[in-house]
Amino acid sequence: MQAWITDFMEQFGYIGIFLMIALENIFPPIPSEVILPFGGFMTTYTSLTVPGVIVAATAGSIVGAIVLYGIGRLLSVERLERIVDRWGGWLRVKPEDIDKANRTFQRYGVWAVFLGRMIPLVRSLISIPAGMARMNLWLFVWLSVLGTLIWNTILISVGAALGQSWGKVSEVIGAYADVVYIVQRACHTPIYVEICRNRGS
Repeated sequence: MQAWITDFMEQFGYIGIFLMIALENIFPPIPSEVILPFGGFMTTYTSLTVPGVIVAATAGSIVGAIVLYGIGRLLSVERLERIVDRWGGWLRVKPEDIDKANRTFQRYGVWAVFLGRMIPLVRSLISIPAGMARMNLWLFVWLSVLGTLIWNTILISVGAALGQSWGKVSEVIGAYADVVYIVQRACHTPIYVEICRNRGS
């Protein structure tokens, strides 16, 4: 998949980055830790610029987030869990993930949308309960832009700085995800208290 993603981005530039990130937000198996650092690396040997890549990636992220927000407005938790139960293996999403994201949003709302944009997997799923709760769309978009902009800027800038070694970002993100999981388990961060409780059940 990585080769296909990078080839597509090289061929279509900003549009390719926009489309890949939009799909990444809707389909978690497409990894942002490949798209964003490689987009940064592309600025070292093409006419693409770091600000341009950040704008394209952030726009794509918001489009994907709005799509999931819309799905959340149309579906109930129970119906969505049935869909995920059937197709979640391919999407690498479990019904429990949807339930936890929903409970987290119900308890922490605004902070869940903002901080969730900087957490692997959660960054996509948090849009669904926001839609289910009929959160104000403009507030949802604004908070999503802020959180996404931070995430995208970091990964793209690191990719540009590392150059041909951009692939090492995936290893760092993997370690970061492990740390987040440990924090969740320890319940040190309020936003993840509900998730921690559910992991123990």
